[in-house]
Amino acid sequence: MVREKKLGNKTVYQCEICGLGYLDWETARKCEEWCKKTGTCSIEIAKKAVYFPDLFSKHDAASS
Repeated sequence: MVREKKLGNKTVYQCEICGLGYLDWETARKCEEWCKKTGTCSIEIAKKAVYFPDLFSKHDAASS
């Protein structure tokens, strides 16, 4: 399910699988659908992302 995240005065809609964020809910939904179906990110969808999670800090925290 797409998450809604406030960043300053903007609302970003975030794919729960890969964490990429978009300015509209529909693109985030498409991203999440693609991620679930293929286990990968779509380059065409990801081009529209405006928020990129800090994947390295998540990895470092998980390995601690």
